[in-house]
Amino acid sequence: MNYGMIRYTLFRLMRIMAALLILPFVVGLIYKEYDSAETFFILILVMFIVGYLGSFKKPANQVLYAKEGFAITAVAWVVMSMLGAIPFVLTGTIPNYIDALFETISGFTTTGGSILTSVDGVEKSVQFWRTFTHWIGGMGVLVFLLAVVRNSDGYSIHLMRAESPGPVVGKFVPKVKDTAKILYLIYLGITLVEMALLKISGLPLYDAITISFSTVGTGGFAVNDAGMGNYSTVSQAIIIVFMALCGVNFTVYYFLLNRKPKEAFAIEEVKYYFGTMLVAAGLIAVNIYRAGILDSAQMCFHHALFSVTSVMTTTGFGTLDFDKWPTFSKMILCILSLTGACAGSTGGGFKFSRVLIIVRNARNELNYIVHPKAVKRVYMDKHTVDGTTVKSVTAYLGIYVITFIVSTIIVALDNFDFQTTVTSVAATLNNIGPGLGMVGPAGNYSEFSVLSKLVLMFDMLAGRLELLPLFVVIKPKTWRK
Repeated sequence: MNYGMIRYTLFRLMRIMAALLILPFVVGLIYKEYDSAETFFILILVMFIVGYLGSFKKPANQVLYAKEGFAITAVAWVVMSMLGAIPFVLTGTIPNYIDALFETISGFTTTGGSILTSVDGVEKSVQFWRTFTHWIGGMGVLVFLLAVVRNSDGYSIHLMRAESPGPVVGKFVPKVKDTAKILYLIYLGITLVEMALLKISGLPLYDAITISFSTVGTGGFAVNDAGMGNYSTVSQAIIIVFMALCGVNFTVYYFLLNRKPKEAFAIEEVKYYFGTMLVAAGLIAVNIYRAGILDSAQMCFHHALFSVTSVMTTTGFGTLDFDKWPTFSKMILCILSLTGACAGSTGGGFKFSRVLIIVRNARNELNYIVHPKAVKRVYMDKHTVDGTTVKSVTAYLGIYVITFIVSTIIVALDNFDFQTTVTSVAATLNNIGPGLGMVGPAGNYSEFSVLSKLVLMFDMLAGRLELLPLFVVIKPKTWRK
């Protein structure tokens, strides 16, 4: 294990964190929240000085292999969350550090589950930092680190693979640094376009910026207690579009920017993603219309599509409390929450590509029973999926199920109702945020015990990092020579 590179990368990350805190500091000055601005300023100085001193000298050995990549990623996200929680405590927004850490991990992992019972009274600068954590974590802070600093490119791919969502991670261009830059330029471009459209639709500039952070990062933190319900239908429609767009594999946008529409529209995962979204919204719209939730069929489809898109992309926004909808609708939303968005997007969940691989591999196994001598392969996008990837996806499913079961058993010690217990684990492990019962769209996670919060925090990190990095770090063998 290259401990020198782990230390060096973590201190460089601290310098990045200091730079990111400049924005909420400026917001504090704009809104004359001088006490909070002073807090952010002190944190900026301390983090930058400590980070600079710690990363002043580069290690002699700068080689990173897969083991170091996974270790750096997992440890970096934990350290980043611990640092990011400090502003909540020092400003008095969330005095309890465990609760502040829960809120921060929920932000960075783009989960959107909150322990705050009300956000209306939270200062603008703190609200800004809270939603900005979604934007930072959506693409990944280490991808940002790769984009803006010099790195040993031959080994940087291990960091990107450990942090990026999906079963397979590759490079758009030969250099990892250039790939990271392309990803962040696309990410930034989508964010700016949504900000502009939301401002045009009538939202205040502050709301347009913060809601765009939460949407593009597929996080779900709102800046008022009414959530998205207070905004106009046009604003909600814009949010639907951008939630859906950010659940798409970013490779699609790279192909489109390079005038390769044929390759972009040939990605099967994206077709199934949008097809499932529209079919599910239609079924739920019919169900809630017949149940008399709303009088207008058009508005039924609008709110159904908003909820489906929010849950599928694991954003977690809500216009209506879907916990009050019929069981059929809630069941569809629960299933979609497990499926999640596309690989290579900012969305969470199991990912559509993994679902397709597992279904097609299962179909091949069934055919093999009938025709033992037949040679069957798993195909995606008209290409053969190699056996290593199929094996990795199968292993991921096993770890996912075990993590879900163990977490649910521990959280059940709080003795809450069944749907609260199960959906709280599902909502955190899949980085959705809201579940059902106490953690529904109108609820929060404040009533859970410290033990349950620790378990749910682990689930949020595990879900965002695709499980493997955290479990690799936990393994004692990882740290042996």
